[in-house]
Amino acid sequence: MSVQAPAKFDAEKADNFEDIEKQFAVAVVEHMQAYEKLISTVPPNRLKLSAIDDILMAHLNTAFPTLLSSDNNYAALRTLDEDAMKSPQGKEDWRKFVMAYEKIVPDYNFGTLIRTDCSRDYAQDNTTLVLRTQFLAIEVARNRFGLNNSFHEEVQKRLHSQ
Repeated sequence: MSVQAPAKFDAEKADNFEDIEKQFAVAVVEHMQAYEKLISTVPPNRLKLSAIDDILMAHLNTAFPTLLSSDNNYAALRTLDEDAMKSPQGKEDWRKFVMAYEKIVPDYNFGTLIRTDCSRDYAQDNTTLVLRTQFLAIEVARNRFGLNNSFHEEVQKRLHSQ
């Protein structure tokens, strides 16, 4: 009796499993809603998103110093350049960053929505899909530098004026 090795998986030729896509979409939206509620309720500059916030900040500063540049009031962090992030070089740089957390961040490479402009709500024209570790690093930085505070304050004003 001979045992055949399993066929090598080819993602390009794989069937599209609609139920898996729906589950992924539900998980992404639930994460988005939870984070939006969190930064709407708690002043973002007081939040701690993970046990490794300081490590993420230090690594982000080393790997992407222009993202954390205070020139122009953190413009690159305030409004993400999606084209640069998803360019071949951007993808490679972010892949190296994310892989450092493979054994540290749960679901380190799970798709997560992030607001491209942190002063605005989640909306179709203001979100992009990133990996969980990218989301954590960027949002930790945005929170530390107070860039999500105006979003929080705007939501609080709306809530108190009703």
